[in-house]
Amino acid sequence: MKFHLQTGDGDNIIRGYGPGQITINQDVYSSSIIVLPQRVVQDCLPQQYNELTAAHFETIAGLGPELVILGTGRRLHFPPAELTISLMRVSIGLEVMDTSAACRTYNILMGEGRRVAAALLMIEG
Repeated sequence: MKFHLQTGDGDNIIRGYGPGQITINQDVYSSSIIVLPQRVVQDCLPQQYNELTAAHFETIAGLGPELVILGTGRRLHFPPAELTISLMRVSIGLEVMDTSAACRTYNILMGEGRRVAAALLMIEG
């Protein structure tokens, strides 16, 4: 699926997603990533939901978002509270969605100027 959303210069917009890839601006990513309005962080998330650990959420918390949207692949999976405690400790909100919904929601919130981070596990190919 492709999107067309216009925002200010320098914002990371998710332009498309599908099995095995996510397009941000003009760049195509084929592994799990964290997307923030001004930054894309690679090589810090696992490819599969069942490989998530508390350390992954600590990394996300360290990026300083007000809200994290966790895209868990093709299916919705809620992480256990013990994994996300680092977000709760610093009052960072967490919304869990399938990766497709997380991509759409990130664009909307980023367009509103929110400090949002999308932690996107790759949609299975």
